Amino acid sequence: MKPLGGSARSRTAGRRRRATGTGGITLAVLLTAASLPMLMAQPRSAEAETTPGEKAPACAPWDRECRVNRYLDRIRDRPEKLDEFLRGMPKGGDLHNHLSGSVSTESLIRYAAEDGRCIDAETMQSSLAPCTEGQRPASDAMSDPKFRERVIETWSMAGFEPGGEESGHDHFFATFGKFWAATEGRDGDMLAEVAGDLAEQNQFYLETLLSRQSEARGELVERVGFDPRSERDFRRLRTTLLREGMAEVERDARRATDRDFARYRELLNCGTPSARPGCDVEIRLDYQVARANSPASVFTQLLLGFELAQSDPRFVGVNMVQPEDHEISLRDYTLHMRMIDYLSGQYPGVSITLHAGELVPGLVKPEELTYHIDQAVRIAGADRIGHGIDLVHEDDWRALADHMAARDIAVEVPLTSNCQILRVCGPEEHPLPEYMAHDVPFALATDDPGVSRSDITAQYRRAATDFGLNYSQLKASARTSLEQAFVQGESLWAASESRRMKPACASDTPGFGEPDAACAELLSNSTKAKSQWRQEAAFQAFETYYAYK
Repeated sequence: MKPLGGSARSRTAGRRRRATGTGGITLAVLLTAASLPMLMAQPRSAEAETTPGEKAPACAPWDRECRVNRYLDRIRDRPEKLDEFLRGMPKGGDLHNHLSGSVSTESLIRYAAEDGRCIDAETMQSSLAPCTEGQRPASDAMSDPKFRERVIETWSMAGFEPGGEESGHDHFFATFGKFWAATEGRDGDMLAEVAGDLAEQNQFYLETLLSRQSEARGELVERVGFDPRSERDFRRLRTTLLREGMAEVERDARRATDRDFARYRELLNCGTPSARPGCDVEIRLDYQVARANSPASVFTQLLLGFELAQSDPRFVGVNMVQPEDHEISLRDYTLHMRMIDYLSGQYPGVSITLHAGELVPGLVKPEELTYHIDQAVRIAGADRIGHGIDLVHEDDWRALADHMAARDIAVEVPLTSNCQILRVCGPEEHPLPEYMAHDVPFALATDDPGVSRSDITAQYRRAATDFGLNYSQLKASARTSLEQAFVQGESLWAASESRRMKPACASDTPGFGEPDAACAELLSNSTKAKSQWRQEAAFQAFETYYAYK
């Protein structure tokens, strides 16, 4: 099985991604492992062409990637060594990340305590002050160990055992409603924590999900909205919303984002001599749309997301959240895909990633498993999908997978949450092997690591131990996560199925010396290429260390 996503594929259909410049960057930021010997472009590692468990030919003397594959094979069943290896491995970016679900539960408790929130003593439901009968100050969870433990277990998957009265699906999704008050006004703090976590995990890019201006948006819908059902309705509702106040909602959303970005940079000391590692993580936002709402509300959310993605370079895409199996999500699924298709025509260049196929038999009726991924990619024109668990239940699923591969539509794969929510844990249940067999690009991701009590290293560990992926395949996932990122700029890579860099950088080696003028210009003008260059330099250092252990 070929490793996937190790190179830049040219899309033959689908949305065009933004390719604007990002200003100058210093070469000192780009160059790491400068003392490494130069390694010119080499043929694909022998290990890269093998399937999990298949014996590969002997490594060529120059083939460090092959040697690292051998090292991984030796430590695969040695947890401490494996964790050290995977934690140190460069792991690209996180493309499937819900901001509020990504910070630790301990941080949520601290926010709630500092902000004077309240927690119901029975249900652990958070709320704004003042506290009423039956509620306790959130600060009690800082001093009362038993109460703290109950809050942590209610606000996350800590201690959850499957098979009880409450399913993993229900417990997982209920956490967001339980801790919502703790996150109010804390987006900047959460960005700082998550950026720091990514830096610690050797990642370079975060594409996280958040929404904006919920109250103002709701008031606008209440005042002028109506439920659209046709393209004519879409046109009329868009015109009405833009005329009656959407511009003001959008401006306020950008101001709120200004404050949050300033806050996270302040917390990390960015731009100062004491800047923390999280400052080096590129952060972009996908606007999240809550799908379990009225058609008028969903369309208005989508419109705001498209407007922001067009006007604010920090917003690079649009996504839909909330359970796909919710009654409204199922009822209006096709309608939502048509809304996105319409708005994509009005806002060309806005990228789309969608939760699609986060379903299993028994959760919904059999007929509901047959079309969600297909409509996401064929009607809504998604550039990426998240989860994609119901693949083999989709109508003509092999043709669908081939369609995704041909059009370079990637799948974001959060293995831990798939196991916790849907009990889809190993290769016998999970469609990752099918995606790989059809050459669909995939990128391992975290989803909600705070809720899951997990991290990106755990996703790579599951892939290596439960799914048998080798180092080349894990490396391909890391590369895919940056290649498929919606961040601005052209790719570092030259062409499909190639590990050759673009001509401007073809004679340069990441991690050794300064790039020549043409390559430096590409890196200065492309945030994507800059991140990819940093990762390749990190791979050089990582493989040099492990190839001869």
